[in-house]
Amino acid sequence: MTKQIIEVPVMSDKVRALGLPCSTAVKANGFVFISATPPVDMVTGEMVRGDIETQTDASLKALKHCLEAAGTSLDNVVMVRIYAVNSGFYSAINRVYAKYFSVNPPARSFVPVASWPMEFDIEIECVAVA
Repeated sequence: MTKQIIEVPVMSDKVRALGLPCSTAVKANGFVFISATPPVDMVTGEMVRGDIETQTDASLKALKHCLEAAGTSLDNVVMVRIYAVNSGFYSAINRVYAKYFSVNPPARSFVPVASWPMEFDIEIECVAVA
């Protein structure tokens, strides 16, 4: 098994600029692994500000962008992990999430976290079939 690091337009540059020791997307053994993705605008590379629904939508759009750069799609996602700074956001996140995964949703975990060193309230990661 070999792994392939996927260059994701906008996102990979953002990760490098922040000096983070991770890859945005990695293909290995028939799967695509997308790192936890904050609400980044895929045109400007800037963090999307706003309420949790706005941030969730931006994170899912960024996740979709990363998957497509790796040659797959939301339809092929088998596992999602949502990290949020407030467990009270659960219902609002689900309202947005359900629009992206309305049919045959993947397995999923919801993980409350304390905070991040940047100003956002959510990150979403996933595993998809390549």
